[in-house]
Amino acid sequence: MPDNLHHVAGTLIIGAGLAGLFTALKLAPRPCTVLSPEVVGTGASSAWAQGGIAAAVGLGDTAEAHAADTVAAGAGLVDADVALSVTAEGADRIFDLLAYGAPFDKDSEGTLIQSKEAAHSTNRVVRVSGDQAGRAIMDALIRTARDTPSITILERVVVDELAVAEGRVVGAFARHTDDPMADPVLIRADETVLATGGVGGLFAVTTNPARVRGQGLGMAARAGAVVVDSEFVQFHPTGMAVDRDPCPLATEALRGHGATLIDENNHRFVFDTHPDGELAPRDIVARAIHAKNLSGGQAYLDTRTVLGAHIYDEFPTVAQYCTEANIDPVKDPIPVRPAQHYHMGGLQTDERGRTSLEGLWCAGEVSSTGLHGANRLASNSLLEAVVYANRIAQDIVGRPRPSKVAPLHLPAPLH
Repeated sequence: MPDNLHHVAGTLIIGAGLAGLFTALKLAPRPCTVLSPEVVGTGASSAWAQGGIAAAVGLGDTAEAHAADTVAAGAGLVDADVALSVTAEGADRIFDLLAYGAPFDKDSEGTLIQSKEAAHSTNRVVRVSGDQAGRAIMDALIRTARDTPSITILERVVVDELAVAEGRVVGAFARHTDDPMADPVLIRADETVLATGGVGGLFAVTTNPARVRGQGLGMAARAGAVVVDSEFVQFHPTGMAVDRDPCPLATEALRGHGATLIDENNHRFVFDTHPDGELAPRDIVARAIHAKNLSGGQAYLDTRTVLGAHIYDEFPTVAQYCTEANIDPVKDPIPVRPAQHYHMGGLQTDERGRTSLEGLWCAGEVSSTGLHGANRLASNSLLEAVVYANRIAQDIVGRPRPSKVAPLHLPAPLH
């Protein structure tokens, strides 16, 4: 075997965010190797998610109602069958996360506390400490993954290209970030899963880690995978208008809690364009804020009346952002602006998480499953990630193990 070729047992997972780690855990005890460009948990977009996960687990809520809200928010381009199939799995995936140690907020009787976000017809977002869901969920999955013998995590490893032979993805060319001048190594695997996130780092104002720049999407496209709906980019309405990159996010759960959007004249201007005001779909609210700011005005998120000093206890992440920007949310409204937040487009992905390339699956923001249409419903991103991660694991476990073959001698990627 040549020095620049390694074979991993089982599945190669590129990306160690929510989608990647959940896939690895669901594959257990089947072996897999997870590649992370940084120390696991330090750079994943999943960890930055504030609101939580949307799932029909509340009394009186249904998967059908959740799917209907998803379709309504998606600007006419959501696949209704996909939406219902995903929302129908929501409760089971929440229970999985609880089993992995996710500390979702509960009331004194042990019932999950759910908040309401824009374009949802009811309280449906399972959360952690108000605005810390992403970080808490990732911490739980990282602990569980590190304690799972079948999962090998390789940190500070970046992938340059997918390896393709005879029309099938057979692994990836990777290198260690500690030695950037080293030649890429071919990591050969039985199956390859992309969970590399979105494209936020390509934008001047984004809520995503700057490192996330569509690398997975690009390498799959170069390998021949079908990309769909790449023009559909979602801007979160309430990025904080402060001098910081990435842009701090004022979670949508604040508006679900009763916070209002006002201009410099204390006018709730979003009602001028939509009857739901602050709780209209994200694209509508983002356009209204952008128009206000372009016209020379300033949009603000006002938490003073509904939360006051309680913002420090109920939404500690946002409160910390305010403190660091010298904003007192008890006395002053928070200046906001739209910020790139999520990419609805991506690799064409079927109901099992398969891409158009044999041997390649994908989950999370790098995928385009038909769930989001042209406008993602709030807190459906983490739901989609865990639903498709579970489906990918089921699909891979259900496949016959490929027979051993001689190592492939593939050309190195172009630089």
